[in-house]
Order: sequence, then structure tokens, then C-alpha cells
Amino acid sequence: MTTTPAASKPVVVPAAAQTKGTNLHWHEGNISRAERHKQLQTTGATLWFTGLSASGKSTIACALEQVLVQRGIHCYRLDGDNIRMGLNKNLGFSAEDRAENIRRIGEVAKLFADSGCIALTSFISPYRADRDAARAVHEKDAAGAIPFIEVFVDAPIDVCEQRDPKGLYKKARAGQIKGFTGIDDPYEAPASAELVLKPATMSVEDSVRACLKMLADRGIIPNT
Repeated sequence: MTTTPAASKPVVVPAAAQTKGTNLHWHEGNISRAERHKQLQTTGATLWFTGLSASGKSTIACALEQVLVQRGIHCYRLDGDNIRMGLNKNLGFSAEDRAENIRRIGEVAKLFADSGCIALTSFISPYRADRDAARAVHEKDAAGAIPFIEVFVDAPIDVCEQRDPKGLYKKARAGQIKGFTGIDDPYEAPASAELVLKPATMSVEDSVRACLKMLADRGIIPNT
């Protein structure tokens, strides 16, 4: 299991997470989630991939997305860097901004899953409290709990540093990047992830098969 640096930084609840609007009322649609999923012949869910930078999260999520689409299963991959280039382009990497980054994607993933899509989220999401909050958004939905599966891509930091495709660890070690997860900012490994993948000993194909089995065992996709 990946070790974590000393104490984690306290997560400040971002002001953006507070509802500022008044006179707001949830507007129910004319069909239920069950009706929608039955019509689409699919079950929505979120697979939340978490792990250090260069652990292989995006690679596995991309491969899984390809297999699911080839099987005719509606899914969509939400990647950390991609989201930060659009929806979350105004957020940096402070503890507050990281919390808001994960809060937003947790809400977006829930909407995808509610629609009947399997959302594959690939984010470092270093703080346990933020991941737990994303899970709570799914589990406490007014229409009933939406499946939320935490997938810990457990690659030791030395393996991640050897890969380092973006050269970020090298820059962090040289002091060119501050607050880099695993170097001078903590990563809090999941205490009880539904699925743990070990890229140091598992191929991408092995990891994809493990994810497919998890989805099938939970009745989210058909057994094949």
C-alpha cells in the first residue's frame, strides 16, 4: 500500500461549495431514474480512479472506456487534466482549490451516472475527505443511492517517478513545483477502496479485467 507523508493538510471548505442562491426548488422530471435506465438498457455508476500522478489511472480508464464502448455500454471518461482545461480552469492546486475541483467533478460524475452513463473519473484526489464527499453526493441522492466505486491505483512512488511521463516529479524534486502530491504534499490512500489495482505487478489488461469483473459482480454491466 502506498505510504503517506505525515499529517495531511486540513481541507478548507471552499466558498464556492456554499449555496448562495435563494428561493431554489428542485424540479423533478416526468420520468424516474429507473424508467430512464430501463429505456437505455443500462445502469449508471461512477468508477472513481485515485492514485499518485503517473500511477496509471488515466491509462487504465482509457482502456476500460474503449472496452465498454466496444461492448455497447454507455460510458464517459472524465480526466483530471482535461477537466482543468475547461470546467475547472479557474482552479489551482491549493488545498481549497483541490477540494473545489473534486467537489465539482463529484457532482458532474453523479449527473452522468444518474443519466445511465458509467462515469470513469481519473483524478489524483489526494485527500480522503474530498473523495468521501464525492461518494456521499452519490449515496445521498434524493432519488436513491447511485453506485460509487472507488478504485485505488496503488503504484509506489518510486514506480511513478520512474515513469514520470510529464517530468513533474523531476521538477518537484528540483523545487520547481511546490505542493506536489507525494513529494511535499500528502496523498491519503483509501482505507477501504472497493477495488485496488497494482500497476507494478498488473498489466493494463489485468486491471481492465478486474474493473469489468467488479462492474459485472455488482450488476452494472452484463456478465460475459
